[in-house]
Formats: sequence, C-alpha cells, structure tokens
Amino acid sequence: MNFKPLNINKMYLITGAAGFIGCHLSKRLLETGCKVIGVDNLNDYYDINLKHKRLEVLNSYKNFTFVKIDISNKKEINNIFLQYKPNVVINLAAQAGVRYSLENPDAYINSNIIGFHNILEACRNNPVDHLVYASSSSVYGSNKKVPFQEEDVVDHPVSLYAATKKSNELMAHTYSHLYNIPSTGLRFFTVYGPLGRPDMAYFNFTDKYFLGEPISIYNNGDFEKDLYRDFTYIDDIVVGIERLLYNSPVLTGGDRHKVFNIGNNKPQKLMEFIETLENCLSKSLGKQIFFNKTFEPIKPGDVPATYASTERLEEAIGFKPKTSIEQGLQNFTDWYVQYYNKLSLYI
Repeated sequence: MNFKPLNINKMYLITGAAGFIGCHLSKRLLETGCKVIGVDNLNDYYDINLKHKRLEVLNSYKNFTFVKIDISNKKEINNIFLQYKPNVVINLAAQAGVRYSLENPDAYINSNIIGFHNILEACRNNPVDHLVYASSSSVYGSNKKVPFQEEDVVDHPVSLYAATKKSNELMAHTYSHLYNIPSTGLRFFTVYGPLGRPDMAYFNFTDKYFLGEPISIYNNGDFEKDLYRDFTYIDDIVVGIERLLYNSPVLTGGDRHKVFNIGNNKPQKLMEFIETLENCLSKSLGKQIFFNKTFEPIKPGDVPATYASTERLEEAIGFKPKTSIEQGLQNFTDWYVQYYNKLSLYI
C-alpha cells in the first residue's frame, strides 16, 4: 500500500497533548516537520510531574505551541480555532479510567461530553479537513463474542466512562452527517509503554513493587477463567494514527464518519502478562524479582476480556501492530527504572 507523506503545511491541533498518547503522537508529527498546537488542562488525575515531563519533550521542538486550556471551556476552545485555524484536529483529551468514573462522574460529563461537544461545534463553525477522536474498547462492555468487531452492538456499557465514549461516537456521527465533517473514531485497546499512565495496571504493579506493597489481581485467583486484555504498544498506536491522518477512508470514500478498532489482535491472559512484566523488570534491574500478589473479585465496571478485530483498519490503511508484549514491556521497564532512578537501590 502506497502512503502519502503528511502535509507539513497544515496545522494540527492535538487536545490532551500532555497525555500519554497525545505526547507520543505530537512528537511523531513534530519530527516529520508538522506544526502542532497542543492543548491540555494539566489536571491532577495522576502525577502532574509526568505530564510536565512530556511537555518538556514537546517544547524542545520549535514547531510546537502549547496552550493550557480545558476543552470544557467553550470560549477558550473557540479562541484556539480562531487564532490558529487548525486543518486537522485530533481530540485525545478526556477523563480516562473506568474505576474513577464511579468516584467522580462529573469529571467525565464535563470533559468527555461537554468538552467533546465544544470540539464538534468548533469544527462546525471553523471547517476542518479531518477530525480524529478517541473512543475506547470499553464501549463493547461485557460482550461475549470475540474478537470485538466494529459492527457489534455496543448499547450496553458497564461504566460511565464507556457510556461517554459511546456517546462521542454518536455525536460525531451526527455532526458528520449534518455538517459534512470528515470524522474518524478510534477504539483504543489498552495502550501501554514508556511515559505511560500511572493508573494503568502495568504501571501500578511496577509502582507497588518498589513500594513493597502487594498487587491486587481482580480475577478471584481463578486461573482457569483468567481475565485477558488486548495490550497495544504506544509506537504501534502512533503508526496507526499517522497513517489515518494522510490516508483516511473518510477523505476518499462516501461515508464521512468511520469507527475503527486500534488494537493488537493478540490478547494476553492477565497472569501471563504479569509474569512477563516480572521477567522484564528483572532484566531491567539485573536481579530476579516477583510481585507479592493478592486476589480479589472483579471490580464494578471492569470487563472480563478485550480482544480487537483489526481487519477493518488493516484493510483501510495496511496497519498491523508489530511490537510483541515482551519487547513492549521491556521498553517500559527499562524506561521506568531509568526515569525513577531505581538502579540506585541495588548499587
């Protein structure tokens, strides 16, 4: 499949630029010479220092501009569009996390519903070439049929977070239909890697080890019916998004709104994933380590499995993830040990 290069004369607006995916995607576009406007509210949902570190990476590029705003502020979003006139918008800003939605539902409505509506309105009033936005594998809820396919029914979310992401897809479809906005929704499947999110299991497990605390595994200790997840390495995610930006089916076909799974298509059993993480961390530290484990029932809002069918995306842009779970986790633990200076504990 032949690919066009990204148009470096276009202006790319990335919301959630200080977030995990937002940072890595921004860096990739900046490396190709694109002009990127990054916005983020820098909230304290997790370690704010990590967000500042990501911004430090991006601010080293002269073609990057950062503006601290919250997408739920309609006036500020409109000002961004009026001032910078973005050609392409990638909306990655959102309140993330399934379990946190049980504690603070207002944050999800403000960011994921009101904030996304503001982005759509800005795209309507300031026409853009393409809107790409983050959805989630969470929309599949507790669907039993695997792998999950884009045409599956997703009308039964089991968390507010999932409900907001399903709502985003419906909102984008409506705006695309009414106002001819080319829009692509991406259902991300458990993205992991260096500079990742501390609330994700692999990061949290690593933190717990160095704190001397046990990790909680929500499978009741039932290894025969273990949970499994479709872990997708961050570099693969960035390649997929980059290809969509310059070869998007919504720009060449009749359908102006499409939704794609973007996952690894190789789900891992949770216990096997934990064993791999232990092995990778052991290599990074130069000594064998094991996590202290406790087993608990599955948490409300969690689902037993995620497993992406990626045929639609592969057919559209030739995208197929290449990073093995062993290599991806090794990259993460090597970064973690260096970033947090953990080798000094063993000298």
